[in-house]
Amino acid sequence: MNKIFKYIAPAAALLLSVGLSSCINDLHVEPIDPSVQTEVDATQLFNKCYANFALAGNGGASGDCDVDGIDGGTSGLYRQYWCSQELTTDEAMCGWGDEGIPGYTFNTYDASHPMLRGYYYRLCVGVSYCNQYLKDFSDKDATMTAEVRFLRAFTFYLLMDGFGNIPFTTTISSEKPKQNTASETFDFIESELLAIAGESEDNSSVLADAMPHRKGDDRYGRVDKAAAWLLLARLYINSMSYGKGTRWEEAQKYADKVINSPYILNTTGSSKEVTLTEPGTENTFTDTWEFTPYQMLFMGDNDRTSAAYEAIFPILSDGERTTSWGVALFLIASTHDGDMHDLRYDDFYTDAAKRAVNGVSGQAWGGNRARPDLVRKFFPYDDAPEGLAAYDTALAAGDDRALFDTKGRTLNITDPGTFKHGYAVAKFNNLTTDNSPVSDATHPDMDVFMMRKAEAYLIAAEAAANMMDFTAATNYVKVIRDRANATPKEIKSVADVVDEWSREFYFEGLRRSTLIRNGMYGGNGNYLWQWKGGEYGGRNFESYRNLFAIPSSDLVANRNLQQNEGYK
Repeated sequence: MNKIFKYIAPAAALLLSVGLSSCINDLHVEPIDPSVQTEVDATQLFNKCYANFALAGNGGASGDCDVDGIDGGTSGLYRQYWCSQELTTDEAMCGWGDEGIPGYTFNTYDASHPMLRGYYYRLCVGVSYCNQYLKDFSDKDATMTAEVRFLRAFTFYLLMDGFGNIPFTTTISSEKPKQNTASETFDFIESELLAIAGESEDNSSVLADAMPHRKGDDRYGRVDKAAAWLLLARLYINSMSYGKGTRWEEAQKYADKVINSPYILNTTGSSKEVTLTEPGTENTFTDTWEFTPYQMLFMGDNDRTSAAYEAIFPILSDGERTTSWGVALFLIASTHDGDMHDLRYDDFYTDAAKRAVNGVSGQAWGGNRARPDLVRKFFPYDDAPEGLAAYDTALAAGDDRALFDTKGRTLNITDPGTFKHGYAVAKFNNLTTDNSPVSDATHPDMDVFMMRKAEAYLIAAEAAANMMDFTAATNYVKVIRDRANATPKEIKSVADVVDEWSREFYFEGLRRSTLIRNGMYGGNGNYLWQWKGGEYGGRNFESYRNLFAIPSSDLVANRNLQQNEGYK
């Protein structure tokens, strides 16, 4: 078994429908055709455990959702994860009228929030897939079993990080799951990760040795020991949030294991001569396309360039085989409108040709854009120049990561419903470095890196800063800033590292957790951002919102569960 969900064919046998009343419960199998066999083989279910991170269901973007009662277009795990981590913070604003968006952007979510309910059940069904595989096929292949154990541990981690005290079971049963405290779930995740990394007495299934891959390699897209080390580092850096005290030493230790692994921080840019045809004519010309190493991490061919060697856990995308509205297309289309252009062209390439270019056809949704607080991480004196395309804004910032389109836009968001209020983010696209064709005009090939090596440097830097070793913290951050062609910056406080997290990982789904562990989210920390708590100038909101509410529907279905404090 070499290929994973990027190549999975929809199978009726995998149409597992989990109702909203049975979180992490037995899988209720409901085939479309009663004559179809419902028995699932090991390879299909293994693929499904991975695919849950990317796909709403087996039918692709327009197919049915695996989770009953939730819209398939918006219910994918990654999209819901991203919204919960980004729209609630100082980085992203969305003005769409979707039910639930204001609850995120103004920090007013509760137990009936529709998107949080979708996220919660999507995580629950992911645990169920993994439990089913481990029940039926744990003896088939030790490495595959270790990978599924990792995917289950990661899913439990996301549940714990979002909801705190969660329903927990590692079996398939008709019994309602008990509720674990965050501390109990932490202990389980830690034990599982140490085991599959080969660092405990439980060596029944161990992940493959850490080794980067790219498209065409048998193991590209499959996790290995580096993923376990990085999730351990993430677990330890956030340990206070889960009632486990400070674990700085362990966080730095496992981050260093990733740093010293064969995975690379992509530092090789791309400069290639391409042949183009001017729209509306038969005129061809050559142009030099240049992309920075940072840009290459978020492009349509990031699975086959040097960027792939930074990806420790990529969510694979393919415009023909794994279509979804909730992963790469969501990141690309939701951040662009029709007035953006991601490429710099020679002057004779007419202005009329400088239409929206993000590598997907007709997909510029105009939704998610930057709050001014994110832009100020690069322009701290409110000196971001107006009227620039993203490539010029990065030059003005002296930092390759400042990919903001400011043309015809305002820095401040006086009207959250207007996309041009706020600078647009041009970080993600489906372009290729050599102008080679992509798989599909609408659905992108850009893989989304759920975990990449750069995270290890910032975890190590934050841990070092918390232990007052600012020299080490500065050295870790220097590697990240050097890659971005940014001037070296001396780290003098943990807050300096928190700002660097935003510069490196904005719009990648890590911000809410970063703010919480540093006392900058709920409570009276007085770290304010525009529209925090629903006020233009920002306001503190209650610390209980550091956790999301258990959906009221699951409280009704499972009397073993108690609601998180503040939502009762």
